[in-house]
Parts: sequence; structure tokens; C-alpha cells
Amino acid sequence: MSNRVAVADLGTNIFHLLIAQGTAADYHEIVHEQEAVKLGEGGINKGIIQPAAFERGIKTMQRFRDLIAEYRVQNIRAIATSALRSAENGQYFIDEVKAKTGINVEIIDGDLEAAFIYKGIKAGGSLSDKNSLVIDIGGGSVEVIICNNDQILWKQSFEIGAARLMDTYHRTDPIPPESITALNLYLDDTLRGMFAAASTYHIENIIGSAGVFESYAEIIELEKGNPFDLKTTKQYEFNTDELLSLIEKLVRSSHQERLITKGIIPIRIDMIVTASLLARFVIEKLEIEKVIMSTSSLKEGVLAEMMG
Repeated sequence: MSNRVAVADLGTNIFHLLIAQGTAADYHEIVHEQEAVKLGEGGINKGIIQPAAFERGIKTMQRFRDLIAEYRVQNIRAIATSALRSAENGQYFIDEVKAKTGINVEIIDGDLEAAFIYKGIKAGGSLSDKNSLVIDIGGGSVEVIICNNDQILWKQSFEIGAARLMDTYHRTDPIPPESITALNLYLDDTLRGMFAAASTYHIENIIGSAGVFESYAEIIELEKGNPFDLKTTKQYEFNTDELLSLIEKLVRSSHQERLITKGIIPIRIDMIVTASLLARFVIEKLEIEKVIMSTSSLKEGVLAEMMG
């Protein structure tokens, strides 16, 4: 099918496959698959993909190849981000994917990752002529983009994703207060450039790109007894007090409590703690009242570019 495209997003935690057809402004999703590959498991900060994670990654790419063949897609892009960027056997993984599936995987740097996230958020319709701060909290890296509907004003990628932070700071559960203090000090130092950039622009709102922000929206709505479907939700506006009180509850929670919380996908049960500490740190430090979730992110940005 000539106007069908496939995007594979090989993230640190989750591999996504999106097959769609149409135009960038109006496309129809044919396949939207995600697999919790956990590529960074047991080795994210050591810079190595462990054998079990490596095997899960290859098997998932083989399954994606089968779906791409089944739907007869010719136009394919596969994008790899933080875990494969930083792993010493990342290139070997990519070579194995090529050998076993025929799929060429591109490792992109954090700057290009941020640019694609911007394109995805823009295509999703969440931007306006006012400035937004977009934050995408991945497993391996975090992208921050200060932007509006016309342009990117500032962007940076930080190798401080939730899996990396969990590996360093969330070693006992619930996370102890001294670990929270240490993490906040680390974020204060690491994100200094971002806060300096943010202070030079008037920022209207924070847009959380997919990931953990989808979990927040789902938990809040399900707890109220409302139906919630991410597939039909393009964006969601938080009540900020409600969001911050949910974050506080998650930070204090035990693994068992999170396990029975409706709205958290299995791979995020533990990672949501450090992701939440990071989200809260940014929201509180910037003192921005308005927080929005967009279900668009990197893969939608790549899709928008492919569809022109």
C-alpha cells in the first residue's frame, strides 16, 4: 500500500510500532503495538544491554517485521534512542536486528529526538501561539522543548530518564526521604540550564508528552469512576493540585500499593516513582499552574515527517 507508513520507536523501556495511512494532519492508525522490552534492565547505567533484554528486543523486532509484512508496508523508519545510544553493544544490537529482520534502525541523538517530539506534539494539536514547555520523560533520557506552534525556542536532551534515576536513587521501597533529597539536589544541578532558559521566556503551560503523564490522567479519571481510553484521547488538562497530590501519593507508596492502582501499566509500576519526582520538581520549580498531557510523542513526530 503506497501511502502506508510504519514507525518503530525503540525506547529504553518500551518498543512501539505504529502503522498508519493518510496525511500528517489526518491519518488512520492501522496498528499500534507496544512491547515492554525493558532494554535498560540490569545495565542501563553500566552502558550495556544484558543478554535477556537483548533477546527480548530482537524477538519484538521480529514480531514487528511480521506485522509490517502482513500489512504490506514499504515505507518504514525505525528509531532508537537513549538505551541504544549509550550502550557499548548498541551497534551490535542494531546489526542483529538488520540481520534477522532486514529492518534498518537509526540511532538518533537527543537533539533530533527532541525535534521529533516537538513535531509529534505540534501534529497532535496541543501547541498555540503562546509558549509551552514540553517535557518527555523516557526511561533513558528526558527531552525538554520550549516552543510554540511556530517554532522551537530552546531544546535539550538530558540522560536522566526514569530507569537511570531508579537505578541510582530508588533502591529501597518505598523510596526513603534521603534519596528524594539527593535526587532533588541532582536535578537542581543537572537541569540548571533548562531553568535558566525557561526564565527568559513567558511560559503559558507545561505539556507532558505521553508516558507517565498518560498514567496520571488514567489514574485520576479511573479513581473518579470515569471511563478513560488513551486511544481516543489526544490531550488532557490536569487540575494541578489534583496532579500534585497524586504524585505525592505515588512517591510515598509501596510497590504493592502501586501494583493494585488502576491505570499504571506493569513496566511503570516502579519507574513511576522517580518519573514523578522529576515531574514534580519541574512543575514546582517553574511555578506553572497549567499542566496538559498530550498522547503524542516521538513516533507521531516521525510519522508526521514521513507523511509530509
